Amino acid sequence: MGILRPLRFLVPKRFRKTGPVVSVVRMEGIISGGRGGFRSSQINMQSLAGPLERAFKVPEVSAVVLLINSPGGSPVQSSLIGKRVRALADEKEVPVFAFAEDVAASGGYWLACAADEIYADASSIIGSIGVISAGFGFQDLIQRYGIERRVYAAGDHKGALDPFQPENPDDVARLRTAQAGIHESFKELVRARRAEKMNASEDELFSGEFWTGIQAQELGLVDGIGDLRSVMRERFGDKVRFTVMAPKRSWLRDRVGIGSEVAPSRFAGGDAWVDAAIGAIEARLLWNRFGL
Repeated sequence: MGILRPLRFLVPKRFRKTGPVVSVVRMEGIISGGRGGFRSSQINMQSLAGPLERAFKVPEVSAVVLLINSPGGSPVQSSLIGKRVRALADEKEVPVFAFAEDVAASGGYWLACAADEIYADASSIIGSIGVISAGFGFQDLIQRYGIERRVYAAGDHKGALDPFQPENPDDVARLRTAQAGIHESFKELVRARRAEKMNASEDELFSGEFWTGIQAQELGLVDGIGDLRSVMRERFGDKVRFTVMAPKRSWLRDRVGIGSEVAPSRFAGGDAWVDAAIGAIEARLLWNRFGL
């Protein structure tokens, strides 16, 4: 390769690829620290660390684009990814643009706030600035079938919110306290990134409600309506080039499915399949909340 590199200077300029370069990092799926299961796509710091690093290291990169399609998920992973984006942007002095596809809600909007400017389609779902925890109560079901639940734990609250036990008001109160703290962190982020652009009261914006792209623009949650190619061409010219940063995949993973996020590993035990099924249900419920 070292011998061939100087040949570039023998190629006439009119045949060389020229124009500003924009790196594109796709963030699609549920935001989750876990891996595996039936989740066809998943967003977390582990999977995005490499693509983000490479996106900002592209020589003479003009901007980095976050292409977001996520109904949310883990607030911790959302925070970690957002902080990493801002650290790289400040270090490299490169502007960041976020483009929402079908949905950038809850944790998905948290990710979008890492950008300097946010764009969406007119029909995108935006917002849901809140915190939610959902589950099921199976205590009556197991009693009906004569199933005995046996739990052994050290610590008064180790079994809190067990779906096979009656709901404990004290456990719910502790959960709500934790949710309030996470919600406040979310609100602080939006204030820091969007305060000068917000056109509605915090009570309305931070209620957990979500809006279409058009409505979100009126509220100041996004900067404009537009798609990646159109906005970037308007900003950097018709000769702008896009470099998509895809996660690296190993040959072993592709061949035998080890660590695959598409389906449980063929070497996994029964618990992995149960976890995968639950993960698929949780993911489906998150998408369904926004009609997707």
